[in-house]
Amino acid sequence: MKFIVYSFLFLTFFTSNYVEGSYSSKGIIATANPHASKAAKDIIDRGGNAIDASVAVQLVLTLTEPQATGIGGGAFMLYWDERTSKLYSIDGREKAPSKVTENLFLDSDGNKKKFYPDAVVGSQSVGVPGIIKLLEETHKKFGNLPWEELFKYAINLAENGFPVSPALNSILGYLKPLKEIEPAASYYFIEDSEGLKKPVPVGHILKNIEYSKTLKRLSKYGSYDFYEGETAELIIEALNNDNKDSKMSFEDLKNYQIVWREPLCRKYRSYNVCAMGPPSSGGLTMLMMLKIFENFDIKSIDPNSIEMIHLFSEVNRIVYADRAYYMGDSDFINVPVEGLLSETYLSEREKIINLNYYSKTITHGNPPGAEDFEKNIDISKPSTSHFVIVDKEGNAVSMTSTVEGPFGSHLMAGGFILNNELTDFSMIPELNGKKIANRVEPNKRPMSSMTPTIIFKDNNLFALTGSPGGTSIINYVTKSVLGLIDWNLDPSQIVNLPHYMNKGDYTELEKNTSLENLKTELELLGHPVKVLNKRSGLHIALKKYDGYVGGADPRKEGLVIPIN
Repeated sequence: MKFIVYSFLFLTFFTSNYVEGSYSSKGIIATANPHASKAAKDIIDRGGNAIDASVAVQLVLTLTEPQATGIGGGAFMLYWDERTSKLYSIDGREKAPSKVTENLFLDSDGNKKKFYPDAVVGSQSVGVPGIIKLLEETHKKFGNLPWEELFKYAINLAENGFPVSPALNSILGYLKPLKEIEPAASYYFIEDSEGLKKPVPVGHILKNIEYSKTLKRLSKYGSYDFYEGETAELIIEALNNDNKDSKMSFEDLKNYQIVWREPLCRKYRSYNVCAMGPPSSGGLTMLMMLKIFENFDIKSIDPNSIEMIHLFSEVNRIVYADRAYYMGDSDFINVPVEGLLSETYLSEREKIINLNYYSKTITHGNPPGAEDFEKNIDISKPSTSHFVIVDKEGNAVSMTSTVEGPFGSHLMAGGFILNNELTDFSMIPELNGKKIANRVEPNKRPMSSMTPTIIFKDNNLFALTGSPGGTSIINYVTKSVLGLIDWNLDPSQIVNLPHYMNKGDYTELEKNTSLENLKTELELLGHPVKVLNKRSGLHIALKKYDGYVGGADPRKEGLVIPIN
């Protein structure tokens, strides 16, 4: 296939799409909700740093974006400490309770349960939450402002209410089981004149007094309250009242710890791209793709062309095939990170790519150091939230957090949603007599696709990126890295690019975009094609000249705020 160069045309078009007001001389904030961005700005203005602001952001997102994230879930954070020039990688992923078995999602006949609602809805899907512990530990180590100060914005918003957004209203409209599960049903739905439950309407001022009570306890007693105190009691009570044989105990909550892991970094061209390692599959899968893309002249290819979609699809299929067999919680299995990223191995995998036609079959490879596992059975759904913050001193946070969802397990405790993260494990523990790397095990963290990323150039901060979106996250973030490095685009331009990908079975083109016009041509190349809605939520920060440019994905309801 001959690559056609449209670079001048697309760069001219997107340069005219610059978002006024996203430039700053000192720092930048980009989150998925205006209230969260404003809470971060308030903290920075009062002398707080990026870590302080991250606490405020997450507490507000729990209230305003409950369908995607919350303190009842987990997160991965990358933190760049400017003073010491050191990057930290913090794992606040949920853990399976100590009493679970690998047959958690099998019915009495040994068959996997129906994903929704059987596996998702209820206490059996809830992992031990990690966000509060992550926020507290990072704040103790790096924060500037007192812990209690970081809660004021969220407490005020919970008590006085916030207007329901179109996204929150829309998602409530198709979650039928949520209408019958208390206290969520009474909180998120209103009975009409005929007695039918309708989602709280757009613009309705939604207050959450129970959550404000939780925040006040947490602000006073810290993570002790969440893992051993009154909030812990509320969590266990909500799980036990579900009548689905909850496996989580007070001991599981009390014993939860975050993990300070080594960042996973590799060179891409002249840049150092850093992300989360296992139990996230996101960073490893992204870096595998980038090392293959490094052998192609990506900068000369129009990002919306047949050529780029075809190449991206082929590379996707190669790395997702390996992801399904070899990735999981590295505290429980040997994830062959070095083998998967070795130049020799990836050179062999790259030979599979056919630039003229869709490869009929792409199977997993055999990287050095790999154990013999079967294919992960992955049916997780797109949700989650991502934000980026660069403060006045140059400290930076790229953090992705989630309750899985939408609306996690549908259970609430203390005014917040409890996650359904255990459904990120494989639904079955083995296949064809072989164990699956990402099977359920006691105290294990489920494999994730979350890909918070920080990029460096000449050992200096260059850019931050990340996105929600389930297993599509890896592709959203990888393409954003290509946009930042190869296509030289600003964040506001990158977040407006239409999406395409192939996670193994078919090539996906984003619905209601110009890519729909390429469907027939791709099919002539052999691609099985589906046109789908894509729910990214990219939030990006880029160092430009002596300041920063930010971008918030138009598919979400985010806001970029410059720090002056």
